Amino acid sequence: MPGSLIYCSRSNLNILIVRVSSLGDVVHNMPLLADVHRHFPDAQIDWVVEEAYTDLVGLNPHVRSIIPIALRRWRKRLWSASVRAEIAAFYRRLRAVEYDLVLDTQGLLKTGLVMQMARLAPGGRRAGLANATEDSGYEPLSRLFHHLSVTVELRAHAVARGRAVAAAALGYAATDEIDFALQAPAASTSASRPWSELNRYAVFFHGTAGADKQWPIASWREIAAMLAARGMPVLLPWGDRKELARAQQIAADLPNVQVLPQLNLMDAVALAQGAALAIGVDTGLTHVAAAYCRPTIELYIASPRWKTEGYWSPNIVNLGDAGAVPSVAEVAAAIDNLLGPADPAAELLSDPANRWA
Repeated sequence: MPGSLIYCSRSNLNILIVRVSSLGDVVHNMPLLADVHRHFPDAQIDWVVEEAYTDLVGLNPHVRSIIPIALRRWRKRLWSASVRAEIAAFYRRLRAVEYDLVLDTQGLLKTGLVMQMARLAPGGRRAGLANATEDSGYEPLSRLFHHLSVTVELRAHAVARGRAVAAAALGYAATDEIDFALQAPAASTSASRPWSELNRYAVFFHGTAGADKQWPIASWREIAAMLAARGMPVLLPWGDRKELARAQQIAADLPNVQVLPQLNLMDAVALAQGAALAIGVDTGLTHVAAAYCRPTIELYIASPRWKTEGYWSPNIVNLGDAGAVPSVAEVAAAIDNLLGPADPAAELLSDPANRWA
């Protein structure tokens, strides 16, 4: 496909982003929206995303319309009449707007097919990734659907990849300014967010699908005990029964640690957004906390740090790397760096506003 950039002589562009998953990758795609609006203030941006993440994308004010896709669910019942009706409705919605630019920042065959289905305005173009980054799931056939394929560095950060595609397609240079533009989730009841009455709390995002990405339970417990000396409650979310069992092991006999009920995505995002301290492994909700620039400690254990580490705020500390497990001492030092030294006079949960029922 031609390699020249897409020249745009007007600002009121219709732009479609195709980035369907996963949670962390959807979050890391958001700074390109602020980039586009910085250079094209009247641009109208729509986004195709997996149905599970529509509410998350809706927190970004730069998005005009969200087009849900349900590839994960559809492929399980592809020949059912109801699924075929949903696919037809998705296609009609995707074709309802003429787009001046369609961006595929995921680089998969399925996302290339989605961008191909979108309706282009006269002179409209499609742009995507020209190459894989190291150990990524990039599929070279996705280039078949591009008018412009953008080459990125082999170790381009997850945030940088999407920003590079948009900048090359629209003819501007990405700056050092990174703005996720995420608004806070809407308020909810204390029944669904039991932490809402706490003045401050820490949250441990301990759960991850990969066993090799997990930090030792004993290490979590040591850090929880250190936070008890600061009078800080620790909240433990979980996503499945294995993570629940792990949370219960971390919390056992620690009076400042609470295992939360199972949360939906927006409640989990609110948990991250409101934390006085978030500590987590390389998982989506850790990256959500970092996107909100909350005091966040990211723990890299089996995955390379360069791919997703938070580098846009002094409130984020990245520890470890693939094959280099962070120590308790390193995490403790990071807590002191983010929150200041512990007050020796602090009493465990001495403030009634830091108690839960």
